[in-house]
Amino acid sequence: MQTQIFVNLPVKDLNKSVEFFTALGFSFDPHFTDENATCLIVGENIFVMLLVEPFFQTFTPKKLCNTSESTEVLLCLSRASRDDVDTLVTKVLEAGGSTPMPPKDYGFMYQHGFQDIDGHLWELIYMDPDSPESKMKSS
Repeated sequence: MQTQIFVNLPVKDLNKSVEFFTALGFSFDPHFTDENATCLIVGENIFVMLLVEPFFQTFTPKKLCNTSESTEVLLCLSRASRDDVDTLVTKVLEAGGSTPMPPKDYGFMYQHGFQDIDGHLWELIYMDPDSPESKMKSS
């Protein structure tokens, strides 16, 4: 069995978070969904558990991060093209998210990010597979 990753994020309103990520084109695993949580499917082995804040708090004795003041994590997803990055950012804005930083073009890599409705930061990148820099990173 390949290693899977399950990132856990606290959310204020599970239904609104599901609506937001559905508008971006993501789907959810109904086997891991109830009134406290849902499993956002990012890739074959990549999942994000969206947990309502009181339920999330049962997994840690630490105080939750106030995402309007602090960043607890940057989630980075690769995309198939620059247009794919821009298309997803457009969907984010239409769904109520925001873009805290302008896009960055490094030649071999294009990057733009967004903030979801709970303040979590997501980076989107496209790396040109034919660039020397991309080939160095994959070897």
